[in-house]
Amino acid sequence: MPRPREKMEARISSWYKGLQDYKKTERREKSGPFVTISRESGAYGTTIADMVCEYLRKHDRRREAPWAVVDKELIQKVIEEHQFPVIFEKYLVESRASLIEDTLAELFGLHPPQEILVRRISETILHLATLGHVIFVGRGANIITRKLPNGRHVRLVGSFEKRVAHMKEYLNLTQEQAQEYVVKEDHDRQAYIKRYFQKEIGDVSLYDLIINTDTVSLQDAVMVIGDMVLRIEMKTRRLIQK
Repeated sequence: MPRPREKMEARISSWYKGLQDYKKTERREKSGPFVTISRESGAYGTTIADMVCEYLRKHDRRREAPWAVVDKELIQKVIEEHQFPVIFEKYLVESRASLIEDTLAELFGLHPPQEILVRRISETILHLATLGHVIFVGRGANIITRKLPNGRHVRLVGSFEKRVAHMKEYLNLTQEQAQEYVVKEDHDRQAYIKRYFQKEIGDVSLYDLIINTDTVSLQDAVMVIGDMVLRIEMKTRRLIQK
């Protein structure tokens, strides 16, 4: 029976090969359609990303162009593209390493400076966004890809109370543990964007759409995001046909 890592590698390899085959048979714009999702902890980021992916697979007329969610799989792709040792995987996370920890690790040769790792992640995100038909979760993908056409950038938010309740149930935590988890995740993501991109994660100008998951159902959120992307596909087809 395949291990989780083997299944993950097979999934992303299959998607990548499908996109390469698709590019050979279709005229392409400078970038394919893609989505970035920034999220507060507990605002259903990964859940909505997976649901949008299924929605697009079902409704996209170009069925030969597979859609995929790139979240944890991005780490494996960065390691593969830039030939990092697998041990670096734990450093390619969206949490904030302190400057002291990062400097000491660099001095003793434990891993490259965090800025280099973030740069390599950014390069891989740009590469995958150019191929298109991909949904990114987190890692400043909306900032990295902002100048590319055919992208839609979404922010998911919600009240602290409801986000804590969701993570308490999802991760089977106590109330106190869930509160600490949400606070830490939000803080780490804010610090990551501030340190490496000099932006505020809550800046509304960084997004095309902000959805409050307290008041908007998951199904409605998926339809709104999915239909925005499908309109990009329609516009692209018209340009190609001219």
